[in-house]
Amino acid sequence: MKKYFALLFILFLKLTFAQKVEVQILFQDKISIRALQIWDGKVWYTGTDSKFGYVSLKDSADKKQIKLSDEKLEFRTLAQNSKYFYTINILSPAFLFTINKKSLNFSVQKTDTTKTAFFDAFIFDKFDRGIAISDPNKSGSANPRIFFKSVSNLNEIVRPNFPKYFPGEAHFAASNTNIAMNGNKVWIATGGTHARIFKFSWNNPFKWEAFETPFIQGTASTGIYSIDFFDKKFGIAVGGDYIKQAENINNIATTNDGGKTWQIQASGKNGGYKTCVKFRPKSKGKDIIAVGDQNIEFSSDYGKTWKTISEEKGLYVCEWIDKNTVVLAGKNRIVKMILK
Repeated sequence: MKKYFALLFILFLKLTFAQKVEVQILFQDKISIRALQIWDGKVWYTGTDSKFGYVSLKDSADKKQIKLSDEKLEFRTLAQNSKYFYTINILSPAFLFTINKKSLNFSVQKTDTTKTAFFDAFIFDKFDRGIAISDPNKSGSANPRIFFKSVSNLNEIVRPNFPKYFPGEAHFAASNTNIAMNGNKVWIATGGTHARIFKFSWNNPFKWEAFETPFIQGTASTGIYSIDFFDKKFGIAVGGDYIKQAENINNIATTNDGGKTWQIQASGKNGGYKTCVKFRPKSKGKDIIAVGDQNIEFSSDYGKTWKTISEEKGLYVCEWIDKNTVVLAGKNRIVKMILK
């Protein structure tokens, strides 16, 4: 019966959208997934109820799930370097779990007992340089964590030159994608009362800059939820208002100067609130996919115009496998979408 409805859904998509897509359900469970990683031909995920696991891209029967804690922790982060996966739960106390990629043996590496701890995103680049970001503390200071090679070299850099947050400004734990890296550059997006971009270089990780954006902002549910950079100059930001998801004013923006200035795109002419955005591989920055709770959209002109390619709801995060295949996850499932 499930296969029957899946086939009907694929047929519906093929008949409805000019950009033909084919969807395959890889995994189903009672779980909310906000973070994905691709490694060894598998989709790795974290989610609610302390769950961590994988499903194979080639054979959905090849899957495994473990619980990292007897407590019902909620993970919205998942990072990987050459040897380990890492995840940190939201809320305090925040436990930093290290998971061996080969054995899947895991342990709690560190514990953050800061009352305001709320880790929104955590990523490593190909050079094993990583950063995790938590919401600011009560004084308006940030809680970034910088990682070099391994978490044993944790370097907390809460310094005066890190940008001070405005009251009501924070980050969104929507899809583990409010941090982007490209080359030596790192960008972090904020939302709430202010929607800004924080930027630093690995050449000097103690010097940060903050840039204003014309993005929708002003209330706790508005702002930038996800960013991606094609190169050191061209990037995109998406988001909107979680409370009013149909609203589509000033919720997509692009930059051509590395995040210093941003230009609103498709205001009033897109599918509304989005939680994750990713450049399509080998498209030279032209093709972009964005997913939100209400639909999946695609742009083939550098983010200037958008078209809905799927009205499937409840998906929050996406990751390209190759130029024609993208994996998406969210409420109770992981799916693979092939763009024709």
